Amino acid sequence: MKALTIRNVDEQVYRRLQEMARTNKRSLQAQIKLILEREVQLAGGSRLHQAQEWRRRLADRPWGNIVDDIRRERER
Repeated sequence: MKALTIRNVDEQVYRRLQEMARTNKRSLQAQIKLILEREVQLAGGSRLHQAQEWRRRLADRPWGNIVDDIRRERER
């Protein structure tokens, strides 16, 4: 595993992280590691990311005019 060093963390952020760790009965390091892991998971699998991926996949497909399609169906 790799190690990270984070410098110049705002005092308020640091205190809040300590508080979160204490509340969750974790070490500060374990709390920060969990937050980073969750953020990475969310970034890769977020709904926004999934929607962007589908738009990319479907970008080359021809799309009809839905309004015209509905009108034709109503006239049948």
